Amino acid sequence: MAGTVKGSCDPKFAELKEEFERNFAERGEVGASVCLSVNGETMVDLWGGVADAGTGDAWQENTVSIVFSCTKAATALCAHILIDRGLLKRSALVSDYWPEFAKNGKEKTTVQMMLNHESALPALRGPVKPGGFNDWDYMIGRMQDEEPFWEPGTRNGYHMVNFGWTVGELVRRVSGKSLGSFFAEEVAGPTGARFWIGLPDSEKPHIAPILTYVPKDGDVPTEFTQLLMTDPASIQHLSFMNSGGWNPNDPEAHKAEIGGAGGLSNARGQVAMYTPLACNDGSLVSPDRLASMGMVSTATQRDATLLVPTRFASGFMKSMDNRAYPAGDQMTAIMGNDAFGHVGAGGSIGFADPECGLAFSYTMNQMGAGLLVNDRGQSLIDAAYKALGYRTNQPGAWVR
Repeated sequence: MAGTVKGSCDPKFAELKEEFERNFAERGEVGASVCLSVNGETMVDLWGGVADAGTGDAWQENTVSIVFSCTKAATALCAHILIDRGLLKRSALVSDYWPEFAKNGKEKTTVQMMLNHESALPALRGPVKPGGFNDWDYMIGRMQDEEPFWEPGTRNGYHMVNFGWTVGELVRRVSGKSLGSFFAEEVAGPTGARFWIGLPDSEKPHIAPILTYVPKDGDVPTEFTQLLMTDPASIQHLSFMNSGGWNPNDPEAHKAEIGGAGGLSNARGQVAMYTPLACNDGSLVSPDRLASMGMVSTATQRDATLLVPTRFASGFMKSMDNRAYPAGDQMTAIMGNDAFGHVGAGGSIGFADPECGLAFSYTMNQMGAGLLVNDRGQSLIDAAYKALGYRTNQPGAWVR
């Protein structure tokens, strides 16, 4: 049956499996995967449901889907590998590597500002040409020419899809390889991760089409959503809607290297990427670089894009607890205090928590409300931490 949950689960994580099954029975899950490793050992690897709602085909072991902004973590990891090798410096000006960027008020932008969502390019004002997101050179030209929305470095605002071109172009300039090629050679290849920034044709049969979220009666819109729908000149509208018609189910979008939102993977693929970081084994980055990757590098009470409090490490999300705010459950993702990773629009997530050696990921094809994790993903995260002996997430992160 298409709805059957398959895979393996250590008895220690029986509650997580129960929550995964509840997602299908009670929370509107269509097709999904969840995976985690602890100290390098895979303890949970489950999948189930329907991959293609049109055909009824079941979600299989190798099914992948767009993981949206989870891709940002893969892009950031590429940058950190170059930082670790001394080829890219966080304190350096972007113009040291990308001279054409230094104009229209962006001359003093640093690499760290780009990693922190502080480079003031959360959106583009002029219309993106049809198919523009699939054209790397075109988007880099747009990044170069755009005027910043604020003085770079003075505040942060989530760089929705643009993060993939700002940070990704640094990777390309420094490494001499495209972002997707660098990731494939330096991360996905060595770790065995089924994760692509630019999908090869051979993987087309394994794609689960994304199902967009349909608002329900009683949904409370976030301030972000309200502005997105009512103010065409707002950062919220431009960052989300000015996309040149980008469609996450377009085969051309799958082939394009969209480092801010276009990666394709599943939970097992993301866990493969995060496991060396959770174990601090030095295979991807040095222990010192790993420690820096997990530290909060910018935080605010009002993100210029998301309009809620946010916390970021250098290119990664930290635990974000906005449960006390109106519709805050749509803007919350609670992990361990030392964890770092990234969510994807509609609810997917991947992260590493070196404190307990945990690498975790959940991916799905049916998007939920909001831009961070919803009850489907959070229930799985919560069950994982409980199984590892963590006591509560009331402080805003899981603690023992």
